[in-house]
Amino acid sequence: MARIILLRHAHSIANESGILAGQLPGISLSKKGSQQAIALVDRIGKVSFDSIRMSPMQRCQETLAPWLESSHSNGLKKFILDEKLIEMNYGSWSGKKLNSLAKQPLWKIIQKTPSKVEFPQGERMTAMQKRAVASIEEAVLEKSKGTHLFVSHGDVIKAMVASLLKMKLDNFQSLVIDPASITMLEYDGDSARLILFNDNLTHLEGSLSGSRPKKMLLGGGAGAVRRKKK
Repeated sequence: MARIILLRHAHSIANESGILAGQLPGISLSKKGSQQAIALVDRIGKVSFDSIRMSPMQRCQETLAPWLESSHSNGLKKFILDEKLIEMNYGSWSGKKLNSLAKQPLWKIIQKTPSKVEFPQGERMTAMQKRAVASIEEAVLEKSKGTHLFVSHGDVIKAMVASLLKMKLDNFQSLVIDPASITMLEYDGDSARLILFNDNLTHLEGSLSGSRPKKMLLGGGAGAVRRKKK
């Protein structure tokens, strides 16, 4: 099974201001986000990724830059700026305050039946989910037992998790993905299991050091098996 690791960009100036940034350019990390990005160097550690695929948005690139510039990234085999992972195109909603948008009739539909939503002059939720999941499928096709990192955005990651876990898109608002959080799944191209979710504490290198089960588990699993030192 492939290890699918989903990293949301760190806290941005749009998060700080309560603005729906969407695909607007020039959205950098906030001071808090810059600190989160630095902390990710140790949180990710010396993981040898078979591939990293990243949204081309500035805030995503700034999030991973400290790790990429560190010696920890020496084992990286492939890096792609992937348009399929770009933030949702919120159309005319982009750049507006969330507290103002929450008063719009479309807001209730977004919360209850997002599968029916197409943003004014923007993108359909279902189209966003389809393109984002295609990035995962591409990585797994290249290396089915690889470790792949995807750096993207909150709604995009929620949609990816919902698809892999076979949740209806209309239920994806029950998922929470915080800035700089890590979510990890194991995925064989058909079925997935959730290993970490919306995690801001775990050191990824340590969580990947155990052997990975080959089959779906009965009884909840027995925890990671660490190799004994000789």
